[in-house]
Amino acid sequence: MPVAVVTGASRGLGRALAEELAGSGWRLVVDARNAGPLEEVARQLEAGGAVVRAVAGDVTDPAHRRLLVEEAAALGSLDLLVHNAGALGPSPLPRLEALSPEALATMAVTNVAAPLALVQEALPLLRARRGTVVAVTSDAAVEGYEGWGAYGATKAALEQLHRVLATEEPDLRVVVFDPGDMRTRMHQEAFPGEDISDRPEPSVAAAALRRLVEGDAPGGRYRAGDLASPATPAEVPA
Repeated sequence: MPVAVVTGASRGLGRALAEELAGSGWRLVVDARNAGPLEEVARQLEAGGAVVRAVAGDVTDPAHRRLLVEEAAALGSLDLLVHNAGALGPSPLPRLEALSPEALATMAVTNVAAPLALVQEALPLLRARRGTVVAVTSDAAVEGYEGWGAYGATKAALEQLHRVLATEEPDLRVVVFDPGDMRTRMHQEAFPGEDISDRPEPSVAAAALRRLVEGDAPGGRYRAGDLASPATPAEVPA
């Protein structure tokens, strides 16, 4: 039974992915900042027979990151690390002229520095299993959408770190995954007051990601919408 660490697993894509992996026989270490919703997810998965370690905390906390890796080691290995936890920033999304540099810096800690630090903590286990690292990104990382400057900039930085990681750690499979629009609380916060009921449920993207990590496709940048057919890396705009 392979082992996965999935951050931000109490709701949205993270929860849907944890459900997908648990149903496929993975042992899981899951985290979120709020203990109550995270424990609810763990109870649900355990009721279905899954092995789950729920670790409440913030990925920006070094002690919390260390504990996530220790829990994976206690389960026997680390085959998959998914950077799903992230910060959207101020809502409504501000134009750059109104964006606080302090807000951008805070987002960069959560969306860029914390995933890097977690990879560094997990590298010995990942190398031993020739594991997979997944960075959840957004089309805002490669497109110029009004109001999405801060989020897009941090996701672009996250993508670039993982491109370099793929070069420096050729024995790992490094995936950058764009789930597309989803019917989640974060997406609703990005569009306050709008009806987002036409967006797909996060389970759609989660199923695509599970198929990707369980298959033999190489590392690269993938979009959930492109994975209905045999997976091929999407082109990354220059």
